[in-house]
Amino acid sequence: MSNHVYLHVVSILLVVVGNYNYVRVFVYGVVDEYGRDDFPAEFVFGSGTSAYQVEGAVLEDGRSFSIWDTFAHSEYGSIGVAVDFAARRPTSSISCFYSGANGDIACDGYHKYKCNFNSFLESDCMWMLQEDIQLMADTGLEAYRFSISWSRLVPNGRGSVNVKGLQFYNDFINRLITHGIQPHVTLHHDDLPQILEDEYGGWISRKSVKDYVAYADVCFREFGDRVLHWTTINEANVYALGGYDVGFLPPGRCSSPFGYINCSRGDSTTEPYLAAHHMLLAHASTVKLYREKYKAMQHGFVGLNVFAYWFEPYTNTTEDVKATQRAHDFYLGWFLNPLVNGDYPEIVKKNAGNRIPTFTELESERIKGSFDFIGINHYSTLYVKDNPSSLETDTRDVLGDMAATLIYGGDDGNGSLPTQFLVNPMGLEKLLNYLKEEYENPPIYIHENGQEQPRNGTLTDTPRVEYLHAYIGALLDAVRNGSNMMGYFVWSFFDLFELLDGYNSGFGLYYVDLDDKELTRYPKLSAHWYAKFLKGKNMSDIILNLKVKDSFSASH
Repeated sequence: MSNHVYLHVVSILLVVVGNYNYVRVFVYGVVDEYGRDDFPAEFVFGSGTSAYQVEGAVLEDGRSFSIWDTFAHSEYGSIGVAVDFAARRPTSSISCFYSGANGDIACDGYHKYKCNFNSFLESDCMWMLQEDIQLMADTGLEAYRFSISWSRLVPNGRGSVNVKGLQFYNDFINRLITHGIQPHVTLHHDDLPQILEDEYGGWISRKSVKDYVAYADVCFREFGDRVLHWTTINEANVYALGGYDVGFLPPGRCSSPFGYINCSRGDSTTEPYLAAHHMLLAHASTVKLYREKYKAMQHGFVGLNVFAYWFEPYTNTTEDVKATQRAHDFYLGWFLNPLVNGDYPEIVKKNAGNRIPTFTELESERIKGSFDFIGINHYSTLYVKDNPSSLETDTRDVLGDMAATLIYGGDDGNGSLPTQFLVNPMGLEKLLNYLKEEYENPPIYIHENGQEQPRNGTLTDTPRVEYLHAYIGALLDAVRNGSNMMGYFVWSFFDLFELLDGYNSGFGLYYVDLDDKELTRYPKLSAHWYAKFLKGKNMSDIILNLKVKDSFSASH
């Protein structure tokens, strides 16, 4: 039986009036009139994705399974679990996980980029490689942030390099550069090779440090002559919490009563701290390797990425104000304090006790200063309420040690949350000022920032335009106030396989039609808006002439 599914494609006519190159659309109390030229010339604007979320081809050309493959194919990836997307933890109101979906095909980025030079003329290969990269160039991206699949490049986790994986990433990087787009590479984006998870438990074992550094060495050696910007681990803090405390991210380790899945393995009281510790050691050792072996020749930069809310006290009581600082210490300080000061925050060590590992003097010296930049993923502001009773419990996880309750600003009191982020650009500005004051104004890239919306086929994503306009304005304010900002990347370039709910929501500038066997890409209003901003074109007045029609049908 055939079901015809119609995609309503909206033809968007942008009628621009006036002759000055400034944006003046929305007002949020931050700068709302700006152009690309208001940012420093060396500041880069881009967008991003990650390997598992776009590539597909999970078992092709020598690639092995990653922990994200395994998680998506597990019982946990096939069920609905209630999760607050904004707070990155479960509630009673929003279904999570993948409902049977996975990244086996995703956006089919591997085939959109890949070309077999033995089977095609070189000119045909260049065209195939450019299909998605041409969209990036047409949008005006100055940089593109993507990740390398460890299990595609080194399928056994260590040892021999997969020649086809190596060719794929070489071709992709070369095409980006040909189009004048800077490649910004993440080495680990939630996708440790499953073979290492099976062998010794992945990041909970110190063996992961040696294997990770060896993998990074391969990447620096093979791509470092063209790649100057390296991020060791994406969202290291959320990865430790979601993967090893509450269990709703790969590899899904947790223990009762803290897990929000049926925990079958793990220890939520110790493993998040252990995994984080090993990630920090791996990061610092990787930076040491790069500086000693590659820096003089390649002149690149290596940093670490963390997820960051802005936290506001729920009330102005002393207790809530102190709880807010604890939230900063446990979410950001957990990773940034070692990088800047060589050790964990005192409150983290005090509340975690002997459940958090200690750094040796040599490790502390190696970790301190082991970054050229900090990558920040920011979407929303949360409110913090003191919760001292959690410290009265002998068995605690990281969130219990924090002794604070996180409250999303859009909660109506009944557990009902909005389907998209509240627009609060002052949160980003305050966050950047906090990082400037607390951590000696480190160089910062905003690696992810964007608006979530239901993935329903609409191309008129006005809320995303509103969000991006407001947050880029806040970013400009932060630059003018002295924050050491290096660049900004919209998440995400495509609607892709999202970390928390698969294909149910999207952040993309481009819609990907999953019902079309070609997985055709369509620019949304936000893609047009971002392109005009990046190219310095006039965005002072936007008139939308919407022509809605059924453009095609897909049969099942």
